[in-house]
This record gives sequence, C-alpha cells and structure tokens, in this order.
Amino acid sequence: MDHRRALLVDAFTTEPYAGNPAGVVPEAGGLGEEQMQSIAAELGASETAFLLESAHADRRLRYFTPTTEVDLCGHATIASLAYLSQVGEFDEGAQDIETNVGTLSTEIAADGRVWMSQSEPSIRRATVSTDDVASALGIEPRAIEDVETDVPIARASTGFPFLIVPVAYLEDLGGADPDFEALQSLADADEADGIYAFTFDTLDGASTGHGRAFVPGAGIPEDPVTGTASGALGAYLRHFGAFDEVPEEMRFEQGHYVDRPGRVDVRARDEIQVGGRAAVTLDGRIAEPDADEDDIIEV
Repeated sequence: MDHRRALLVDAFTTEPYAGNPAGVVPEAGGLGEEQMQSIAAELGASETAFLLESAHADRRLRYFTPTTEVDLCGHATIASLAYLSQVGEFDEGAQDIETNVGTLSTEIAADGRVWMSQSEPSIRRATVSTDDVASALGIEPRAIEDVETDVPIARASTGFPFLIVPVAYLEDLGGADPDFEALQSLADADEADGIYAFTFDTLDGASTGHGRAFVPGAGIPEDPVTGTASGALGAYLRHFGAFDEVPEEMRFEQGHYVDRPGRVDVRARDEIQVGGRAAVTLDGRIAEPDADEDDIIEV
C-alpha cells in the first residue's frame, strides 16, 4: 500500500499544541476527491489542506473538513505556507495560491509570518438587540452597553461574515456561558457565519484585543483561533473609528478559554491582511486510501 506524507500544523502560534490545528498533505497530486475526503476524516482536523501543482499560481490548495470539501480555509492556508517556508520550498516574498474561490495573494515575511489578503470589507450595524445577544452569550447586558456607544454590534465580513460583539472586560468575556443554539439563530438573523465577541481588555499589554469565536452552525461550538474573524474585526475597528490613527498592525489574542492560545496579526490600513506563524505538531505518513472505482456487474 502506498503512503503519503501528512502533517498536523498548528496555525497562529509558534508552539505545538496551541493555536488552530490544520491537516496538511504537501504532495497531494494524483489523489481523487474521495481519497482526500478519507484522509481528512482520518486526520480529524477541522480542515485539511491538500497541496497541488498549479498552472496559474505557485500552488493550488483544496480544503476538506472531515465530512466535506470547503472552498477556502484561512488557518489551513497559513499552516500550509508556513510549512513550505520552513522546509525551504517557498522563499520570502509574494506567493499566489489557487483555490476554489480564485487566486489568493499571500506573502511570506522575513520574520516567518505568513500574510494573506482578505476580501473587500462589508460592514453594517446589526439588527439584533443587545439584550438578545447578551442572553445568548450568557453575559450581563451592561457588559455590552458599556462599550457599544463607541463600537456597536455589527455584521462585518472580509470574506466570511461574523456578528461582531464588543464586550467591556476580559472577565465578562471569559465568564460567558453561551447558548449555542441561540447564538446561531442570531447569526442567521444577520446572515453571518458565527459570532465573534471581543474586548480591548487583554492578557498581553501589546495586544489590541482578545476574542472568542462561536460557529455552531458549522459544527464548531468555539473556534480556537480564527483568522477570518480577526480580519473582519480589524476592518470593523477601522470602519467605526476606534483609533485616532489606525495602527500599522493589530494583534488579537484568542483560544485561551479552550486551552489553544494563539495570536492573529492584522493589517487594516489600505487592504485587510491577516498574518501569523505556525508550528508542526505531527509529521508522518498516512496510508493512501484505495481509489473508488465504479462497480461494474457483468452478466
């Protein structure tokens, strides 16, 4: 039986067993969809990236959850490019990545961070009430009311829409007792994929904010570290004038309340870019599933 190299790579961290884990299959040429799906299910990460050659870009990436193919995954992209950089297959500078939704512009910086450009921001105030959001998060309404005059509850997207909810203090955010069914109903009401609650009160004084992402509709009660939500938050803060001058870079902490701490860096001046590092946790070989063939019955 043939085998393929397969890895688990933790994105948005420099330490194994932290950040957001992704499967990475660096040489996926010749694998069919059913084989990719089987490998993704076996690895068990929320998403696994399969790296292929491309006639139009530096690489083509396909992404599979344990149950289905998805068009794009930010943390699996960061994990894949960080790995390729670490093994010397990608040099510093710009890299184009072909995906099912088009070509992504990415960059590998001299410090090892991988930067990924996001879509043009789309931001509007939410239609849901403060009381309903507070109830669904399991926090007191005043925890939102204390800050929402400056930064309101809003739907923000740089590719994947999130309902952004400002919270006054880290104690409030950390003490949340979410009702996942109610959270998803609120997200659906504003055509969002999930809820991203954040506070300017941080564990690290160098951080801009601390966030928690809830995406129960995708089978993810709480996501460890969410690049797309962090990009949306950066665009949101720029849009609502949270700073006298938008910082060159923002840093968002996440994952501490699910024991997967990580950090997402965001640039939000001209365009929105999400950046981070990654650490390899597992590097091995996986048995290549048999290719499915149509059953033919001869009589």
